[in-house]
Amino acid sequence: MLDVLLIDDDEKLAPLLKEYCARYDINVTSELLPSKGLNTLKAGSFKAVILDVMLPEMDGFEVCRTIRASSEIPIIMLTARGEVTDRVVGLEIGADDYLPKPFDPRELVARINTIVKRKSTTTHSTILAYDGLTIDTDQREVRVNGKSLVLTTMEYQLLLLMASSPGHDFSRDDILNQLKGTETELFSRSVDILVSRLRSKLKPAEPIKTVYGAGYAFVAKRVVE
Repeated sequence: MLDVLLIDDDEKLAPLLKEYCARYDINVTSELLPSKGLNTLKAGSFKAVILDVMLPEMDGFEVCRTIRASSEIPIIMLTARGEVTDRVVGLEIGADDYLPKPFDPRELVARINTIVKRKSTTTHSTILAYDGLTIDTDQREVRVNGKSLVLTTMEYQLLLLMASSPGHDFSRDDILNQLKGTETELFSRSVDILVSRLRSKLKPAEPIKTVYGAGYAFVAKRVVE
């Protein structure tokens, strides 16, 4: 059974979603208030969070920021607005996926399974070592100068994509095509946001450079052990 946490103040949604998801071996635990949701998240062993944007106490964006400060658990954000600006903000603060309300529960189940599978799937044990930066693809751990980083699923996938082909120029379309398996509605602007967010987390290392007119390239020097 896959344990998922729902934080949404719609009292009617939780029972319906819990019943539907149970058919697909997904156990939904729900909280109406962000404060309770964050406490439940800390106490449990959840594989994903479904997070509404419009919440009492604090909005979903603030809840997402709080979660991202200490966890890389996949987050799917829900919104009744579904505006492009909301999706951009969600990507900026670390959401892995976005689903506007009303939604088909079958689509939500598919997205949950996709991001959880993507996070848990590991390759053979490999450590990619560069100047000041290491990527452990078995443990899915990234370190800068020995300090472990908290990356979202898309940030990690982007870093691994680029680090696996150092010196290669990746256009925005290349990145869009490679990361579309996250089931997130990516677009050119969100690629720039994703790269900017990843660069910020990697500081003081600067392994990604902008190739004007072409896109981005990974330029860190590989350390041979």
